[in-house]
Amino acid sequence: MAKLTNEDVRKLAKELGVKFVRLQFTDIFGVLKNVAITVEQLEKALAGELMFDGSSIEGFVRIEESDMYLRPDPSTFAVFPWRPMDGAVARLICDIYNSDGTPFLGDPRNVLRRAIKEAEEMGYSMNAGPELEFFLFHLDNEGRPTTVTQDKAGYFDLAPVDLGENARRDMVLIMEDMGFEIEASHHEVAPGQHEIDFKYSDALSTADKIVTFKFIVRTTAQRHGLHASFMPKPVFGIAGSGMHMNQSLTRNGENAFYDPSSSDGLSEVCLYYVGGLLKHAGAITAVANQSVNSYKRLVSGYEAPVYVAWSAQNRSPLIRIPAKRGSSTRLELRSPDPACNPYLALAVSLKAGLDGIKNKITPPAPCNRNIYEMTPGERAALGIGSLPENLYQALQELEKDTVIREALGEHVFNRYMEAKRIEWDRYRIQVHPWELEEYLTKF
Repeated sequence: MAKLTNEDVRKLAKELGVKFVRLQFTDIFGVLKNVAITVEQLEKALAGELMFDGSSIEGFVRIEESDMYLRPDPSTFAVFPWRPMDGAVARLICDIYNSDGTPFLGDPRNVLRRAIKEAEEMGYSMNAGPELEFFLFHLDNEGRPTTVTQDKAGYFDLAPVDLGENARRDMVLIMEDMGFEIEASHHEVAPGQHEIDFKYSDALSTADKIVTFKFIVRTTAQRHGLHASFMPKPVFGIAGSGMHMNQSLTRNGENAFYDPSSSDGLSEVCLYYVGGLLKHAGAITAVANQSVNSYKRLVSGYEAPVYVAWSAQNRSPLIRIPAKRGSSTRLELRSPDPACNPYLALAVSLKAGLDGIKNKITPPAPCNRNIYEMTPGERAALGIGSLPENLYQALQELEKDTVIREALGEHVFNRYMEAKRIEWDRYRIQVHPWELEEYLTKF
């Protein structure tokens, strides 16, 4: 499909009766921001002449260097289908530029663009397809979100058990109206938990779609009187929400992970890419699992990965190789959660994989046993390490990993580390309800 140009956007906005345009971008944590303009300002926006105050956005710049420009990417133009067509509302996702016309180093979209460019210089392009899970919760009488689920359903259950089916159906219809190709939609393992999968595409388009996906899900849930949460582990004792990320590289239009002459159908490039991901797994976790809460999901017993290994046969390792071969050959990185910034998570994954290819990092033998059932000694004998157990450990891994730091760039790395250390300290010094319940009467 041909990418839209500025001229296409002008024509479509007129044809579709667009009255307002939301210029969207994310902060370094992936939180979606927008500046709304009237259609009369569209020409100015497309020319990259709209300015905003970057000092107000988390992780951007200091007050004395705050003037930044939004440059819309015309290929991201879409109309929100839930708005009335009379005075329709459209959106454009933007790149952030400095006042001197150079790309802003702290723009997460720019971070991913840099990794994509490095891949292109090596002859590769990345495809990615996420599997996003989320919860639908009731609101209380004052409209505040609770953690009370709207059903008692389980994996692949359907109405009338799955009371979120109507909301999920509307989400799918809206996504399709906005250009998504939906591959699957179903109830997940935990009560109130859902998953919608859309077709893979190039890395930048996929990251754009993830932030749009979360916006659509939240907006649609609200219209059904529910709250959608992408928090990794909102409820103790049931499965958390992941965002498994399927990844592959193409070269000269062919899947670079496939080699029909090898016994398992996997190319050296694929194995080296796996080796790179495994080598940098700790630092990747600091980005792909960016919250204190992320590490409540990354525990044994709930299908979330804990151990740094790979396999084509089971779901306990960090990386799984699905059975399909040919053009569908890919790997599935199972650690990311849907609260991450998708631009940064894809950038660091790609950078790690490219490092594996450049330096021919051969992964250890695949582990086809259930790692959860192994003893620590058995895991040690096979050289299977563990992911960081909390945000603090993950930040330590990120700080010493020069490859992943380079992927982020010093601007994003420094501001990200500063903010996340503050987050960890705020969590660390809190007295939590569990502690009161455990200790208040005991001591």
